[in-house]
Amino acid sequence: MTAALARLEGVIRRFARPAVTALDGVSLDILPGRMTGLVGPDGAGKTTLIRLLAGLLDPDQGRVEVLGAPATRSDRAALGYMPQRFGLYEDLSVIENLTLHAELRGLPLAELDARLAELLDFTDLARFKPRLAGRLSGGMKQKLGLACAMVRAPKLLLLDEPGVGVDPVSRRELWAMVAELASSGIGVLWSTAYLDEAERCDTVHLLHEGKLLHSGPPADLTDTVRGRTFRLFAGAGARRALLERALDRDDVTDGTIQGASLRLVLAPEAKPPDAEALGRDIPLEVRPVPPRFEDAFVDRLGGGPPGTSALAVYYRDIPENDAPAIAAEGLTRRFGDFTAAHDISFSVARGQIFGLLGPNGAGKSTTFKMLCGLLTPSEGSGRVAGHDLRTARAEARQSLGYMAQKFSLYGDLSVRQNLDFFSGVYGLRGQARRAAIERVTDIFRLGSYLSTNAGLMPLGYKQRLALACAVMHEPPVLFLDEPTSGVDPIVRREFWTHINGLVGKGVTVLVTTHFMDEAEYCDRIALIYRSEQIATGTPDSLKDDAARMSELKDPTLEDAFIALIEASDRAREAAA
Repeated sequence: MTAALARLEGVIRRFARPAVTALDGVSLDILPGRMTGLVGPDGAGKTTLIRLLAGLLDPDQGRVEVLGAPATRSDRAALGYMPQRFGLYEDLSVIENLTLHAELRGLPLAELDARLAELLDFTDLARFKPRLAGRLSGGMKQKLGLACAMVRAPKLLLLDEPGVGVDPVSRRELWAMVAELASSGIGVLWSTAYLDEAERCDTVHLLHEGKLLHSGPPADLTDTVRGRTFRLFAGAGARRALLERALDRDDVTDGTIQGASLRLVLAPEAKPPDAEALGRDIPLEVRPVPPRFEDAFVDRLGGGPPGTSALAVYYRDIPENDAPAIAAEGLTRRFGDFTAAHDISFSVARGQIFGLLGPNGAGKSTTFKMLCGLLTPSEGSGRVAGHDLRTARAEARQSLGYMAQKFSLYGDLSVRQNLDFFSGVYGLRGQARRAAIERVTDIFRLGSYLSTNAGLMPLGYKQRLALACAVMHEPPVLFLDEPTSGVDPIVRREFWTHINGLVGKGVTVLVTTHFMDEAEYCDRIALIYRSEQIATGTPDSLKDDAARMSELKDPTLEDAFIALIEASDRAREAAA
């Protein structure tokens, strides 16, 4: 039997502030040459477990051994550790970051040049050696973080959510690199919020509230919902209302939108709800589909949230209007000689969701910021809720709610102070202000955190607070820039329940995301690559386009994303 590189036996770890048991009797092994996945909702204990293995914490009870010794006294030269939001020095270049980490890890000078050249080639960062880390795309930052963790070839590699904020192309590249390391005999622990990654691991451990709920091959967990997963084809116009009704039923444990259809996970022994049960006159086409690891993950944790959004219940109805709620006409933005976005054009009708997709650094956020009034276009024009962004920028900003890509609230202010400040910024006063704060505090379950500094909250609650601040004034338009980056699937479902409910009230949503399953909720999508808009259409039409240009018979939206980018590269090369 292969000896474990790392082992936890009956580990308990508590924290005093706030009082919580982060790990409660956890035992697991990490083997050489294998990809070991670590999954669980926010606050499950994943990062605590990784820090224990890295020797940064001691357990209160139990044993943590790494490479045959207690983790706090193990050979650090044989351990690679990439923490969440890897701490690169953004004002240093790629090569300077690598050199610094090599010095900190005690890499012999005689080995330095050869090792750094090997890592630069492995991560395809050699051509970016002089570039400042702060100017790299999200995917390249993660690759640099991985290289820094490996300046001394490790026997054990600990990766804490390396794919957060990274586009599908870069995530696949990162996965391929790490899988290659595992095939060479390195033991890898990969913590992730992307459950398609966990599905590809050799072994996966599911944590929840500090307890280990599952350990073993991913397929073992997936099989627990076999025969309970279905797709309902109802047409794009009815999908949101049908999903809400389905998720409010006791016999449906989870549901998501897939293009013009719904994907449902049923309770044991339940039958798919028919058209009458969902309040529909036209019959539904129902097909059984193979289960996914994510289906079983959500089901094992007790299912997703109900379909009715408490936020949408009180939200005002946005008046009907034939004019586009959002319009972009030839939007272009240059920074010196660099064109960040070129000739971006689209319109979004009232009560629709429009997605901006693209790799890191493609121009999505630049387009987003121009339409928010945060950047002035070099060329072109934009309108939000009928307000021209050049002549009525202040009015446009008051007509929208904005949730930034990174946590942009005031981390040194309490939750209550943030809510009070942003309600005032959006023009709420007196009783209306107090009522709005009370409502969002209740809806987003922020009550226990009101006196806590916002920067100290768990990520899921930070995101809830950010969305609460964006919707307090009930705007007709919402701009959501990667609103669920880094949060677990349960919280993501909660967010999309609210978004779907608001769209039912006539709210228009512009969203960017790297989760392709979330992009399925969009009515239409624009794919931006290398500053250009290379494709626009519904999720299903983009998948159809990908099927025509590839050998894939039933491509996912992630497959379509990658196929369309590769087709753009081929066209660019042919024209060169």
